[in-house]
Amino acid sequence: MANVSRRQILLGGGLALGSGLLPGVNLLRSAYGEEISRPDYMVRVCFNENPWGPSRVSLQAMADSFKYSNLYGGADRRAMMELMGRLNNVPADHISMGTGSGEILRTAGMLASMQDGSVVCADPTYHDLIRYAGNTGSEIIKVPVDENFNTDLNAMYKAIRRDTKCVYLVNPNNPIPSIIEKNELRDFVLEVSKDRMVFIDEAYYEFVDNPDYGTMMGLVRDGHKNIVVSRTASKIHGMAGLRVGFGFAHPDLTKEITTRKTGAMSVLSLNAAYAAYQNDEFQKFTLRKNKESLAIIEAMHEELGHRYVKSNANFSFFETGHDIQEVYDAFLREGIIVGRAFPPMTKWLRISMAKPHEMEYFVQTYKKLYG
Repeated sequence: MANVSRRQILLGGGLALGSGLLPGVNLLRSAYGEEISRPDYMVRVCFNENPWGPSRVSLQAMADSFKYSNLYGGADRRAMMELMGRLNNVPADHISMGTGSGEILRTAGMLASMQDGSVVCADPTYHDLIRYAGNTGSEIIKVPVDENFNTDLNAMYKAIRRDTKCVYLVNPNNPIPSIIEKNELRDFVLEVSKDRMVFIDEAYYEFVDNPDYGTMMGLVRDGHKNIVVSRTASKIHGMAGLRVGFGFAHPDLTKEITTRKTGAMSVLSLNAAYAAYQNDEFQKFTLRKNKESLAIIEAMHEELGHRYVKSNANFSFFETGHDIQEVYDAFLREGIIVGRAFPPMTKWLRISMAKPHEMEYFVQTYKKLYG
């Protein structure tokens, strides 16, 4: 038998109980050093998707909606807006719906570029807003994260110019799953938003279990202008392919966003989201399974001595010591699709959390290739 700690055996057995019979058998065997069989499908750890969703209630809502597919008014948009308002304690006129939060992001980027202004963001960070703003004429001012891989608010503040029309913050960040301390962020947003839009992308906020984190929804609720908070159904609700997202802001700003955006959610998407946001049990299940998967990958980091960022989301970010294109190609041959490179951190890999037994296979493969 391989030399395994009691903790590893217990971890393997505990995950087995929560992962289904066949995966559970594989996990228990892996604790004793036996090889996990390669799945007969591609394991996706590349796009921060929810591997469990959509939930059964969302699937049922979609099935019930097919009969309305011929109708323009097949879904009740007002009911969706009122539900999101109740859940977030904001009036419905403070909400704009988009085809994924990406549409809200891109529209905000367009608004910034329409004013011939620059956009300030952390580097690296998520790309939708800054890519769209750059493509439509804005200068993008990228501020490197600090030595601890955190968003550097002081450096971002210094980078703001007179022509800066938007400051973009992702919290938790992506591809680095770090957070911005809530009090520092609040003070920063209140100050900077006096003269320009501040956009806080909270795509992963449901996954955070950290007392230093705080949503900026309260600033929207209090009526502050020039502040946008975005949320998405893509992650916690497993609806990435259905494209449902929300922007929360002062009514003057949500009206402008709604006027400028060009997409329209389908009857299936709206009704699936309406069901999803009322289903607490599936959200709790997703969070529980995400923690199991993170425990597996972070145990590997500790065992192999990786530099990594403690995750506040549904993905891990760690230093491989290898060119990421090489890593990508090697894993693809093993039936795993990993994330792309995120310059300038070209030897750091982002890994989305798949199901626990799939993460065990990832760890086995990583050790075989690079351990």
